[in-house]
Amino acid sequence: MKPLTVIHSRTACLPFENIDTDRIIPARFLTTTSRAGLGRHAFNDWRYREDGSDNPDFPLNRPEAAGCRILVAGRNFGCGSSREHAPWALLDFGIEAVISSEIADIFRSNALKNGLLTIVVAEDEHRQLLADPGIELVIDIGAGTISRPDGAVIHFDLDRFARHCLLNGVDQLGFLLEAEPEISTWEQQHATHSTSMESAT
Repeated sequence: MKPLTVIHSRTACLPFENIDTDRIIPARFLTTTSRAGLGRHAFNDWRYREDGSDNPDFPLNRPEAAGCRILVAGRNFGCGSSREHAPWALLDFGIEAVISSEIADIFRSNALKNGLLTIVVAEDEHRQLLADPGIELVIDIGAGTISRPDGAVIHFDLDRFARHCLLNGVDQLGFLLEAEPEISTWEQQHATHSTSMESAT
């Protein structure tokens, strides 16, 4: 994972409610344990026609959505079955942050563990973002802010542990490895203490 501190990008919008994980990455693409290449299957059945050509009606296929790293999605994004492939597919597609008024808990947990920022904002702020696709936003992960071009700032909450992992580009294992010196010191002290207690008895 790469450190994620500031995201400066235009937004792409999917203004539809209840976009589930099967819509994000259909079940038939879950056979791989590799993240690489999953981006081409993101929103597969929505993004392509039956003949494999791009569906021009799909919002993320429009020219103005090209290169956008911030996705503003409808309410209850990521609902449905739990699958880590969903955030993998979005990341490989180029999405670094998802903003909505409601994001399914399991999807949000999987996303943050894999370096995909998920942000829940108030309903009125969400409506404004959906109504203005292509707006340039600056997301500051450390400060917990989204800055709009007009100077308005949206504040968002982010779990302290998730923020640390995103800012430092580490996952849960990486976090534990960061603490390895302290863990080793504690283990040595504990072993010494246990030996002393045994000798005393």
